[in-house]
Amino acid sequence: MATNNAKKKTASPPRKSASAQDQLIESLQQYIRTRGPDLLKDPNVSSVGIGQKIKNGTRGKQVVLQFTVKTKAEPEALEALGTTRIPKSVTVDGTQVPTDVIERSYQAHFRMVAEVEKPQRKTRLNPVFPGASVGGVTVTAGTIGCIVFDRADGTPYVLSNWHVLQGPDGKLGEEIVQPGRFDDNRIARNHLGTLQRSHLGPAGDCAVATIDEGRTFDPTICELGVAPQELGDPDLGDKVIKSGRTTGVTHGVVRRIHTMVKIDYEGDVGERVIGCFEIGPDADHPAADGEISSGGDSGAVWLFKQGNGKPGKIIAGLHFGGESTSDPDEHALACMSSSVFEKLEITLQQPSPEEVQPLQGYDPDFLSDQIDIPQLTADISADAVRLDGSEVIPYTHFSLTLSKKRRFPFWVGWNIDGGSLKRLSRSGIPFTKDPRLPANTQVGNELYEGNRLDRGHIARRADLLWGSLPEAEKANTDSFFYTNITPQMDDFNQSAKNGLWGNLEDAIYADVDVDDLKVSVFGGPVFQDDDHAYRGIKVPREFWKVIAYAERGELKAKAFLLTQNLDQLEALDLAEFRVFQVTLDEIEERAHIRFPTALHKGDKLLVPEAAAARAPLENLSDINWD
Repeated sequence: MATNNAKKKTASPPRKSASAQDQLIESLQQYIRTRGPDLLKDPNVSSVGIGQKIKNGTRGKQVVLQFTVKTKAEPEALEALGTTRIPKSVTVDGTQVPTDVIERSYQAHFRMVAEVEKPQRKTRLNPVFPGASVGGVTVTAGTIGCIVFDRADGTPYVLSNWHVLQGPDGKLGEEIVQPGRFDDNRIARNHLGTLQRSHLGPAGDCAVATIDEGRTFDPTICELGVAPQELGDPDLGDKVIKSGRTTGVTHGVVRRIHTMVKIDYEGDVGERVIGCFEIGPDADHPAADGEISSGGDSGAVWLFKQGNGKPGKIIAGLHFGGESTSDPDEHALACMSSSVFEKLEITLQQPSPEEVQPLQGYDPDFLSDQIDIPQLTADISADAVRLDGSEVIPYTHFSLTLSKKRRFPFWVGWNIDGGSLKRLSRSGIPFTKDPRLPANTQVGNELYEGNRLDRGHIARRADLLWGSLPEAEKANTDSFFYTNITPQMDDFNQSAKNGLWGNLEDAIYADVDVDDLKVSVFGGPVFQDDDHAYRGIKVPREFWKVIAYAERGELKAKAFLLTQNLDQLEALDLAEFRVFQVTLDEIEERAHIRFPTALHKGDKLLVPEAAAARAPLENLSDINWD
């Protein structure tokens, strides 16, 4: 279900299609879209929308183009206000449509009032849930509307308003706290995440923020007991309900639709035009103090009510404002949910790892210096398997080039973000051939059945599990493609000097102050003509790895070789495997690849002229990181 598209409410009674009123509303909607911004340039006009004619304080059924003005005045006083008289009717698609003028002004609902007692929704929560207090560190407090997900990579976010999560003094990447600063000013303790995206304009007053590790979430809205599942379009007379930080659960009736409202956000932001609809009190369910919304409710979602009066699972809109303090008419304003979700590129349903849009593979700009992928030498470049014309095959957080002849990778390149690594289980993930590539270019399970050979990852699975949770889950799955696998004896890591080979990436974080905790790695097998054949497949007996990182702004590169010795290779005997620290030049000679110049500049290792004079690494502490 594509929840970013507006969907008509299933709980509402059926309406006749293409009625005269429907056609009129459609024409007025288009009129407001095209003419609304110009109409709002009048300093006295605060909004224009579609409503029902009000006469002697009673709302009728006649659909009108409804204006609200800050001050009603006699015609002779209009000039002094810098405004002009609103005509009694306008012509829309050849139809004379009456107008209605109401005295009313608006404000965003972020102004706070004194608290007597602090309910649960205004305290630090774990899991966090919609209806609870939230805010940027430069803002007082607002409301978490609902839990949403990035449409591309599935990252979970909290949805609220621009003026709740960002505000005039905030910026993208700003820290977000739960509860908001007005409810608890202990910023470090209440850290929730960071501001990811925001918008303030015709599409709405809206923003999303991440939910960092250490904080979990529950999508069920506080005191309503439902988690939103769909988006809907409001119609005049629809009954709605919300759960906000300040006024709690309140009920309303949609009374103006397809409205453009002008709100002063103060400071350098000033007046902005926001697309929205208007909600009035529900006489059948009056608010305890007459207020259906108040300061701090901003960011709450309004849900359509079902026929039985209970909250439904369809979002009508995102609350962001209401009447000004001088306006006696009680009402609320909400952004159109479909516009908000489209603008912020979010969805209500978390995509599965299979549905997550695959990210580009190895990122050459991951570190402060650009590190391009290795290039094959001319004598082996024709042996590369191609995908869509390219010899570089991308996966989540890694890329590789595959040999048609040997059916293993020439090289694999991957990025590691040590600051966002996740711990995920490998249970239940099958080893599979990449369906994008011909099956006969990949070694599959036929090599590994009934023997001591293990399926060994070139790009370590644990290295790839970073980023958002769905992104990490996708990388977890991608790491099990046979294109990233080479055969290793079941005691491979143990024979490689007590697991030293498998712990090289961990060692750098233990021994080096890595800038931004970011590391790029290249690795692969060394293909040799005299590699031993098993079941018709030549098994590599030598492997290489290059680790690139920045330390205090300086790029460094360290190269390693897993082999029996450096000057000759005898019969296969894995018990004699050792790890050597080598130069990039030595790996290039063995693997028939060329590393970029930038990487060579980071390789400062000095080695004895005689390879046989070099001792293998006995422990991780023997590595020269300088």
